[in-house]
Amino acid sequence: MIVFPLGLALSTEFWAKRQRSGAIWLEVTAWLPVPFMAITLLLVIASQIGRIEEYLPVAGQVVPIYIAFMAVMPFLARLTAYAFRLDTQAGRALVFSAGTRNSLVVLPLALALPDGWILASVVIVTQTLVELVGELIYIRLVPSIIFQESKSLEISKALSKKK
Repeated sequence: MIVFPLGLALSTEFWAKRQRSGAIWLEVTAWLPVPFMAITLLLVIASQIGRIEEYLPVAGQVVPIYIAFMAVMPFLARLTAYAFRLDTQAGRALVFSAGTRNSLVVLPLALALPDGWILASVVIVTQTLVELVGELIYIRLVPSIIFQESKSLEISKALSKKK
């Protein structure tokens, strides 16, 4: 499940570096992960919504923990980026990757567990939903508050466009 898509991605990158047709293919298909991820999320959530409803009290107990984590992580990532002297773009990437724990990666494993472990999938689906909402908030707040574009970076971008 993981090796095959990774191999395809590596092959496509290799092809794009070697041939113009590969670069065009990469550019044309660059938008595909967004609708595929949306479809995947829709199907997973639809298949698990009954379980979440059944275990709503438990899901409700973990939501504040996930929200607190997502509220604290941008500031910890900002401190880390400052400590390691990361530029604005790398700092923003750090915020987004630190704020989410890739619950979708472990979700298939949780869904494959026996019925006695149903709570694990409920908690992971709940985490995914909180992270999605949190990411939407990050998209608005991170560039305007946490990692604003520095003037020197704006100047260097403007100079590189003129060349």
